[in-house]
Amino acid sequence: ACPPPARRVMVAARALLFWALVYSYCGVCACIAGLRLLWSIGRRPGETFRWVVRENPPACLNDPSLGTHCYVRIKDSGLRFHYVAAGERGKPLMLLLHGFPEFWYSWRHQLREFKSEYRVVALDLRGYGETDAPSHKENYKLDCLITDIKDILESLGYNKCVLVGHDWGGMIAWLVAICYPEMVTKLIVINFPHPSVFTEYILRHPSQLIKSGYYFFFQMPWFPEFMFTVNDFKVLKSLFTSQATGIGRKGCRLTAEDIEAYLYVFSQPGALTGPINHYRNIFSCLPLQHHEVIMPTLLLWGERDAFMEVEMAEITRIYVKNHFRLTILSEASHWLQQDQPDIVNKLIWTFLKEETTRKRE
Repeated sequence: ACPPPARRVMVAARALLFWALVYSYCGVCACIAGLRLLWSIGRRPGETFRWVVRENPPACLNDPSLGTHCYVRIKDSGLRFHYVAAGERGKPLMLLLHGFPEFWYSWRHQLREFKSEYRVVALDLRGYGETDAPSHKENYKLDCLITDIKDILESLGYNKCVLVGHDWGGMIAWLVAICYPEMVTKLIVINFPHPSVFTEYILRHPSQLIKSGYYFFFQMPWFPEFMFTVNDFKVLKSLFTSQATGIGRKGCRLTAEDIEAYLYVFSQPGALTGPINHYRNIFSCLPLQHHEVIMPTLLLWGERDAFMEVEMAEITRIYVKNHFRLTILSEASHWLQQDQPDIVNKLIWTFLKEETTRKRE
């Protein structure tokens, strides 16, 4: 039966209001970015438009202690995915999903740590690094990103895994766990709440709306990519090193070579469009359904996260209908697995052993 006219009008009005909010805030963010650009041109016109394409990767990206560079082509999509694998084939699979603006290298500390008991695979998500990057933004819808993980799991010869995700990779990890629960034995998410918590919280808390302003800014074509290149990718460097958003004084700071690894990957021609396209479909996928997670779940959170308010972490408990462990690290940043690798690795080990013990009992 068709909904009554009044209800149809209400739904249409809410949709109109929603998109008006999205594009209005997009415009505000674009204006702020434009002012920053003009300020940079005024202060250092010669440096503003200077950026370097790094032709040779730094040695750390080919460090054999991190694992082996591998590729897998997915039959249905035809896309070739790049990943780095450590640990013996046949061991239980631990699949690592990075955030933005990151790539497989953000898991370097975990690749070394967990290869003793797992086949650890750090993936370059669709559009990132050496993984294929479809040109149309419609190819980056959440449904495609979720299916990618299922297909990769099967292509690697596994039917289940320990799934670990950080930031945007955490969003994908939550959704994979919801859509394909039989494939996820344990879920570990770093600094990203359950998707339903995120979408509800951001609409009720202007402070989180401001912190997530880049979601709206990324709706614009080409301009976000351009802003990343200004002053030889100053924004990219600042994200990891600045006092406001970067790894703190007590954290495991990125070395000059680590920074160069990020600059090498994202300075390649067109390397930013695929990653930003992930965000260009997010609003067309809302609202997300209120789905529950049924496997044991560990949520790790850096309290100094400049992009995600810590209150969302505790609310996430509502959606996990199994063992749920939340650990908040008071001195840690958004880049938690790089910021506090020893603590993060220890917490993950404890969670994995604890669940194994429970099942044996």
